[in-house]
Amino acid sequence: MGSFITLAAADGTQVPAYVAQPFAPAKAAVVVIQEIFGVNTHIREVADAYASEGYLAIAPAMFHRVQANVELGYAEADMGLGMGLKTAVEALPAPGALQDIQAAIDHAHTACGGKVGIVGYCWGGLLTWRSACLLNGLSAAAPYYGGGMTGEPESARQAKVPVMAHFAEEDKWISMDSVSAFKVAHPNAQVFTYAAHHGFNCNHRGAWEAHAAALAKERTLAFFKTHLG
Repeated sequence: MGSFITLAAADGTQVPAYVAQPFAPAKAAVVVIQEIFGVNTHIREVADAYASEGYLAIAPAMFHRVQANVELGYAEADMGLGMGLKTAVEALPAPGALQDIQAAIDHAHTACGGKVGIVGYCWGGLLTWRSACLLNGLSAAAPYYGGGMTGEPESARQAKVPVMAHFAEEDKWISMDSVSAFKVAHPNAQVFTYAAHHGFNCNHRGAWEAHAAALAKERTLAFFKTHLG
């Protein structure tokens, strides 16, 4: 269903992105932001799934500025590599890789002519939150268990678009106290929690929780239908 294209970021950097096209003309678009494991099989499957719902889906390679062609699994060694790459990207001078997400948003607008939403997982959830606050051209954002987004200084940001956030109640990296504080700081955001662990959406991980993943997806699709069409 999908193939890779090359995006041109504002600073001229050429960034690969996986694009999944719906069978009928796209009604809108969804930018899919990876975990710390690259645009791997799972992220491509997520993009394909959004395409099957009628959206043009695009997943930019968020590690490309520090290392090309990253596609990791979920073993402990992969986790270590992914964390190192994430740290390297986070250390880039601003706006860093956010301009690659902006390039994906701009491409989506041009390619489908409709509204654009964004969804991301783990580190991608944090980037989705930042995108909702800092980037242009979005109409909705759905971060999943975004590490860091519930603490300072990230929670001090203000979203420019509607946000639906999903968190895991048994997440050892994101405390429920911080999620509660995020809800207070952002009363207009829809915030849901699930009896699951971090990574519950990924059916390639041991943390996958089928019921939570399905419910979060159902809610996200309804949210995107409201705000994207």
